[in-house]
Amino acid sequence: MHSACPLSSLAPGDAIRLETSPPIAVFHTEEGELFALDDTCTHQDASLADGWVEDCWVECPLHASKFNLRTGAADAPPAKLPVRVHEVLVVDGQIMVKESEDTPNLPPGLTVDGHV
Repeated sequence: MHSACPLSSLAPGDAIRLETSPPIAVFHTEEGELFALDDTCTHQDASLADGWVEDCWVECPLHASKFNLRTGAADAPPAKLPVRVHEVLVVDGQIMVKESEDTPNLPPGLTVDGHV
């Protein structure tokens, strides 16, 4: 389990990146929901925490593919593969992320340990 930050320090509409391997993005939506996805777009090495959240989707800042915050599914090319979704809990006011045991879908040239 990864400790992200205090809930009080992640405002609605904001996201943070956890420096895990691979990195994880935690999103606090305007509606007050918390989600965690693998932070790296499956098309190219771009941080989804730097993307734009609307409804229940995050748009990659590079090529506009969107990923569903609930399922990790990609909406359209250039991204074709989903990102992993992680469980988010709030324990004593602290955002905690339970990392998925599924194999991550990483873009070409990237491994869980970094660049090839």
